[in-house]
Amino acid sequence: MHPYSGLIITYNEAHNICACIASLAQVCSDIVVVDSGSSDVTVELARAAGATVLVQVPFLGDGPQRSLGLRHCRHDWVINLDADERLEADLVATLKANAEWLVDALECRRRNYIGERFTPYAGQYPDYICRIFDRRHADFSPLKAHSRVQAKSTRRIDGHVTHYSYRDYDDMFARINKYSTWQAQEMFANGKSASLVKAIAHGSVAFVKHYIVKRGFLAGCDGLSISLSKGLGSYLKDAKLIELRKAQER
Repeated sequence: MHPYSGLIITYNEAHNICACIASLAQVCSDIVVVDSGSSDVTVELARAAGATVLVQVPFLGDGPQRSLGLRHCRHDWVINLDADERLEADLVATLKANAEWLVDALECRRRNYIGERFTPYAGQYPDYICRIFDRRHADFSPLKAHSRVQAKSTRRIDGHVTHYSYRDYDDMFARINKYSTWQAQEMFANGKSASLVKAIAHGSVAFVKHYIVKRGFLAGCDGLSISLSKGLGSYLKDAKLIELRKAQER
């Protein structure tokens, strides 16, 4: 088995951090946590669990904050989890059984939950995600929200990550609001523009994609809520960009 480092970014994750570190410790001999100024006991719990903890304030953005942590990982191969994610037993077994990957990054399937509820519809499964990579040849995209691993060669492997995506609907829509603000700010900083027509089109397409194409309609209230949140998030990032542009013109 490769030696692996674990990497987690956190902000007020006291309810998640111990379980996340314990999950990574099944295959990682080195775990780095990059915290962005938690007001709870996330940092103390992480250190008590044996992780190397860095505190980076202000928050640099999703991608840059993770990239900062990479410099402090001891091993070349890194497993990056969000604090609300866990390695499942089948993925742990796959990682332990393989010594060489011959690619830069690995993708596995992810099960997404609302509270304790799982649905395979509305894009929630298999939801392939790149969480394991060789930091010598891959890094995170420098985005403020929803950064992804950039690598030249990837491979899909057996195994799952569990993702406790949202505690409830309130948490779901609160996150959509926060992420759309970050995305609008990033687009504004990059000189991008939007229009009402684009905002409506992007929001409508995202909703139809998740509710119809990805069969969210088969998942009842959860499927509709997920699809609405995806559509609203796509609409809001454009609408907030329009608002930023108008404020600039005053």
